[in-house]
Amino acid sequence: MKATTVLPILPLCQRLFPWRLAGLSITLLKATALEIAILAGHLLLYPSGITQERRVTPQLPRPDAPKLPAERKPPVVLLHGFIDNRSVFVLLRRSLAQHGRQHVESLNYSPLTCDIRTAAELLGRHIEEICERTGHREVDIVGHSLGGLIARYYVQRLGGDVRVRTLVTLGTPHSGTRIAPLLDAHPIVRQMRPGSEVIEELRQPAPDCRTRFVSFWSDLDQMMDPLDTACLDHPDLTAHNVQVSGIGHLALPVHPAVANGIRQALDADAADGATEPRPASRADGLTVA
Repeated sequence: MKATTVLPILPLCQRLFPWRLAGLSITLLKATALEIAILAGHLLLYPSGITQERRVTPQLPRPDAPKLPAERKPPVVLLHGFIDNRSVFVLLRRSLAQHGRQHVESLNYSPLTCDIRTAAELLGRHIEEICERTGHREVDIVGHSLGGLIARYYVQRLGGDVRVRTLVTLGTPHSGTRIAPLLDAHPIVRQMRPGSEVIEELRQPAPDCRTRFVSFWSDLDQMMDPLDTACLDHPDLTAHNVQVSGIGHLALPVHPAVANGIRQALDADAADGATEPRPASRADGLTVA
C-alpha cells in the first residue's frame, strides 16, 4: 500500500501568481539550468568516486572504558544510479553526517553490470559485511534511480528485508521507464523497461516484506516516462511516496530540501516500519525553492 506526500520546492512568488503556464515555463527553465549545473559539477567530481571507498572497522573499546549507550541509528548505505558512482552522494552524506548519522557508506557497482539481479546479490553481500563490521543487525538504504531498483530487488526478492529497515528511493523507475529507446542495446536498460522480467518479478506478491519504503519522485524528472513510474505502488509493501516539484532527476540526491526529507524518512520512529501495511493515500508533497 502507498501513501503520498508533496514536498514544496517552488519559490513562494510563483505560487502567489495565477499565471500557471508562464510559471511552469520559468520553473522548467530553472530546473533545466540546475540540472546542467549539477551535471557539470558532477563531471568534475566523478573521478574521485571511481574507486570503492575505504572501509573503516570501528575500534573496540578498552575493557576498562566506561560503557556508552549503543548507537540507535543503523548504518546508511548509499547506492548510485546507472553509469554513475558514489561521488553523486557527496552532499547528501555530508548532510546525513551533520545530523547524527555516524556511519554512512557509499557503494559502487561496476559500470559493466548487465543484470539487476546480479547487482542485488552483490549488494546483499556488501550489507552482510557492513552488519558484521559495525555490529548492527539492520541498515537503511538510499538508492538513486537504478540504485533504488537494485536495492528493492534485494529487499523484495532476495530476502533483504531482514537486513534493510528503510529503503529510500530517488527517481527510481519502479514500474519501468520508456525513456531513451536507443539505449535498449544495454541489457540493464532493457530490464528497466515496463513489462520486463525484472519489473514483473517486482509486481509479484510480497506479503511478509518487513522493509519500509519511501519513494521520492519529481514532476520534472525527464528520466521517468511516465512520471509517476517513480511512485511505488504495491499492495503488500509499506510505501510512502513523496512528490517533489520543481527539480529534475540529477538534483534529487543533491538538493538540500530533498536531503531534509530523506533525513526525516530515515529518522522516523521504527514503529512506522511495522510489518503490517499502513492505510495509504496519495496527497503529500515537497516543493523546492
